[in-house]
Amino acid sequence: MPDTPDEQNTPAAATPHGNAPGPTTARIDIAERPSRTAGSGAAFLALILYLALIIGAIAAIARVATDAFDKGEPTAVALAVGASVVLALTLLLMFTSLVVVVPGQTSVRQFFGRYIGTVRRPGIALVPPLTNGKRVSVKVHNFETSEIKVNDLDGNPIDIAAIVVWQVADTARAVFAVEAYEEFIKTQAESALRHVATIHPYDEPGPGETSLRGGTDLVSAELAAEVAARVALAGLEIVEVRISSLAYAPEIAQAMLQRQQAGAVIAAREQIVEGAVTMVDQALKRLETDDIVTMDDERRAQMVSNLLVVLCSDQRTQPVVNTGSLYA
Repeated sequence: MPDTPDEQNTPAAATPHGNAPGPTTARIDIAERPSRTAGSGAAFLALILYLALIIGAIAAIARVATDAFDKGEPTAVALAVGASVVLALTLLLMFTSLVVVVPGQTSVRQFFGRYIGTVRRPGIALVPPLTNGKRVSVKVHNFETSEIKVNDLDGNPIDIAAIVVWQVADTARAVFAVEAYEEFIKTQAESALRHVATIHPYDEPGPGETSLRGGTDLVSAELAAEVAARVALAGLEIVEVRISSLAYAPEIAQAMLQRQQAGAVIAAREQIVEGAVTMVDQALKRLETDDIVTMDDERRAQMVSNLLVVLCSDQRTQPVVNTGSLYA
């Protein structure tokens, strides 16, 4: 069979300076294609034929051996050798041309090192003889990356891990383009996770930024896209990527917890003050509208101060009853 373009190595780099030798890399450009196979009916007929040949060869060898022992015919040895050759060839053809594929598995067929196609249809199939196959699972796999320590966009050390769900989409690339595709995807997933974590802050994102803690869905989608781009050359498909663990590194976890607590206290204080000012404003307007009491600016300021102290204080305040004149 003539070589096809999808099985040739494509050089990816040239020498940088004239005749000076430079580093070169080669990427295997190959794609999955269906193997030439016959259906289950033809496979069963071939199996019956092979079994008949095996039984016939064994019977011939036994008969020739018996005749040679009884009559001492010299030609019996040659006949026995011929029957043995037929038996060996039949066994070889049977074991190399019949393949059984279970659901979720494929058989990548090679003919003396040349890729000739992939068998995906479950069941027994008749393939070209003298070919060998490598079983590749196309089931959905998943794994969790190890928890890695990396600095986020703000330079804070964090611990992060992710769960990757994947499956083999192109069996030819998975077998021939990389050395071990299962180890390859694990390494590339950790590399992509490290890169994505460094371009996002842990929290408190700026304008146009997405935090790791607040934008988990967006970060997971970005991580899935990057992992998919990295493993595409190995014929692997990313089903889903999710962040499974995210926390500050132990050395700064306590300091960051105190910062978060301080931020929560400040936010609560802002809300309390805003509510207190609103209540004081409503009280003054109500007093003036209903003409309950008339106060000058000094007494108004004193009343506002007292109300704010009462409303914003952390502890219970003790009331003081004034039995004299306000202007005394």
